[in-house]
Amino acid sequence: MLLSLLTIGMMVQAQEVKEGETLQEVTIQGSKVVQRVDGQVIYPTRQQLEGSTNGYSLLSKLALPHLRIDPVAHSFTALSNLGSVQVRINDIVASKEDLLALDMKVVEHIEYIDNPGIRYGEGIAYIVNIIVKKPVSGHNIGADLTNTVTAVNGEETVYGKFNYGKNEFGVNYSLGYQNFYGSEHEEEATYQLESGEKLSILRKQSDGQNKSFDHNLQLTYSLSDSNYVLQSKLSARRDIQPHRSWSKFEAYEDHSSSRTSSPILDLYLHRDYMCHQSLTANAVGTYIKTDSHAEHNEGGSYAYNVTGKTFSLWTEAIYENRLKPFTLSLGAQYGQKYIYNVYSGDAVASNSMRSSMLYFFGQVKGRLGKLGFIGGLGVSTRYYRQEKWNDRFLLFRPKVTFAYPVAKNLKMKYDFEVSQHISQIALVSDVSIKQNAMETLAGNPEIRPNRVTTHDLRLTYSTPKITSELQGYWRLNANCNMEKYIRKNGIFYQTQTNDGNKCSFFFIQSYNRWEAVPQHLSVTLYGGIYRFFNFTDDYRHTYTTFNGGTSVEAYLGKWSLTAYADNGWNFMEGEHRGHQAPTWYFTASYQLKNITLSLYAQHPFCARPLTNKTEVFSRYIRKEVSQHSSDFGNMLTLNIRWQLSSGRKYRDIQRTMNHQDTETGILQSK
Repeated sequence: MLLSLLTIGMMVQAQEVKEGETLQEVTIQGSKVVQRVDGQVIYPTRQQLEGSTNGYSLLSKLALPHLRIDPVAHSFTALSNLGSVQVRINDIVASKEDLLALDMKVVEHIEYIDNPGIRYGEGIAYIVNIIVKKPVSGHNIGADLTNTVTAVNGEETVYGKFNYGKNEFGVNYSLGYQNFYGSEHEEEATYQLESGEKLSILRKQSDGQNKSFDHNLQLTYSLSDSNYVLQSKLSARRDIQPHRSWSKFEAYEDHSSSRTSSPILDLYLHRDYMCHQSLTANAVGTYIKTDSHAEHNEGGSYAYNVTGKTFSLWTEAIYENRLKPFTLSLGAQYGQKYIYNVYSGDAVASNSMRSSMLYFFGQVKGRLGKLGFIGGLGVSTRYYRQEKWNDRFLLFRPKVTFAYPVAKNLKMKYDFEVSQHISQIALVSDVSIKQNAMETLAGNPEIRPNRVTTHDLRLTYSTPKITSELQGYWRLNANCNMEKYIRKNGIFYQTQTNDGNKCSFFFIQSYNRWEAVPQHLSVTLYGGIYRFFNFTDDYRHTYTTFNGGTSVEAYLGKWSLTAYADNGWNFMEGEHRGHQAPTWYFTASYQLKNITLSLYAQHPFCARPLTNKTEVFSRYIRKEVSQHSSDFGNMLTLNIRWQLSSGRKYRDIQRTMNHQDTETGILQSK
């Protein structure tokens, strides 16, 4: 309520500014944020660029709505249940290494798309597209070194880009390591037995370790001119040592380890025709090899090994015609994937899965007078086969968006979309894995994709000093893949079914950003009320919660200061109520000539912050699981960024690529 009143108050405080048109959208001259039909265009200030060490650091300073960006863990989190976050550079998916090597001098602006069009596929809720200039000469070399001084944790990256005329050669190597000892796991569970008795179990971890050591090599070559770009990227990821996890409880120990290798080849072509037409083609081949081992020894020894191989091919072709007063886009995507996982030991199975995808789409984006619009239709067909199970799914995916300026500086936007949700490949495998003495995780090969319908209504008020948004959102998942516990012979099986289930939620949320002192001090405040509904033949669960946060950024000459805090993300899906851990941190950066020094203080004044909490509300099981970590308490991390450029000249934009496959289809304990 307080945030809604604040939003309405900001809308009343209209300031006298001139309106104009940018990118075919109504905008406010002098403001660094341009509102568009599908999101925003943000122009970072000189102070933000100079105070940022890499792509993560820059984006964290922009306080993008609905996103949490961790500049230390190098991660993006969608603070909603709407889907994943995809980060791009010049409209092509960027890797972590691309963001760590990003040169702030070439950044022009950031496109933040919070209702992606149908060309981006399912499951993607937010697109962050960093637009950069195209270097045509000289070189840029540097290093980004991140090391935690209060725990064993870090990532070291060295990179170089060399340009000569139409050619660019790039190399990037990163080394990551982690060795955490301070994790504390506690689980209180009550089981309703078939006899009617209740069995209570307390699982409390007394010691443990989480250890990883890996590296990644990335080689790129680009050939470009004013009307075409041809690029190739070869990357290879491998664990130097197996990723190990160990937990000691009162009467038993759990162990797990895994080792992954994955080469990826990515080929990309973009060509412009007659100034207003373009053709884009992309092909990505991925191979993943995984060897893993796990032990869950509560109630007796239980151990298994998994050897897995994954082959996948993904291709895309898009035609675009920038007509007046609209832009027409047509495209197709095709993918093939083969997974072969062999389970041995106490979980014996040979799991072979094949799947294919074919997707066609068409989209029109433009304006009629003051009305901005996006309209599109996608048609997808997916084929799935696993031993005796096989099926084909067909879905039509309509999407429309309308934006209209209802008053000075005030815009209303409505978005409607039908899409589909596809379960993780591991959850549709015909494999069962023991979690503890009482519970077993079972895949269900009969799960089908479900239809998702969404309505999104927003009011946005924007001036050079104030951006304020009030959003109402509703999502319905019909016949969705819902969690189900089955009790049989003293064992509780956790699986998923469709069976006419309904899962929906809505929220009302306000986002407010105030440039208190332009280019020197910014304040952001957001929050909303969320309501979740989960209905099946076995249960009816509802949940209401508040999710919100705030941030402050200050730029004082060569110093950049940031403070951020949120209460995590609370939600309910199926019979699980999740509580993503609250986060708060302070950062300070100091800019020298070619070196930037940054200090990150995470979870200050807290010795063992909560890292995860989950509750289970089943008629058979009532459980609460929480995890704390002393490694994340009072965490101090030092980042050193060094960069040297020489002979750099720029023109046009360059596109980088990194569409890759990471899903192995291995069912494992959580």
